[in-house]
Amino acid sequence: MLRKNRPAFAIGEEPLGKIKGHDIELYLDVERPYPPMLRRPPYPASLETRKEIEKHINELLDMDVIRKIGHNEIVEKTTPVLIPWHDGNSRLCGEFRALNNYTKADRYPIPRIPHALDKLAKAKYITKMDCMKGFHQN
Repeated sequence: MLRKNRPAFAIGEEPLGKIKGHDIELYLDVERPYPPMLRRPPYPASLETRKEIEKHINELLDMDVIRKIGHNEIVEKTTPVLIPWHDGNSRLCGEFRALNNYTKADRYPIPRIPHALDKLAKAKYITKMDCMKGFHQN
C-alpha cells in the first residue's frame, strides 16, 4: 500500500509528499487591503527563539514550501509562531486565528465517532503516520 502511494510521502530530506486532488480554497468576507489584524508584525522573541525561527524558515525555503518576497511585492503573510515539541525540537506554525473572523463558513457534517469506528472495524490496515512538516503539506 505504501509503495503504491509513494508520491504522497516524504522520507528524510526529500521534497514533501504531494496528495493530488485535494486542493484547498479559502474564501474571505473582506477585500484588499486587508485589516491590520491580518497583517500584524512578528511577536517579540528572544535571540535563541529568533535563531530557531530562522532555521525553520531556511529549511522551508530549501524545500520550496515558501519563497522570499520582494520589497515592493504585495502579499499576504502571517506571524510566525514557534511551537516546542516534547522531545526538545520545535515546529514553525503561522498565526492564522485572526482569519477566522473573515473566513466564509464552509459547512459540512462532521462524521460521528460511532460511525467512524464502525467503518474502521472492517479495515484491513490501521496506521498512524506523522506528516513531515505537517502544516505545510499540500
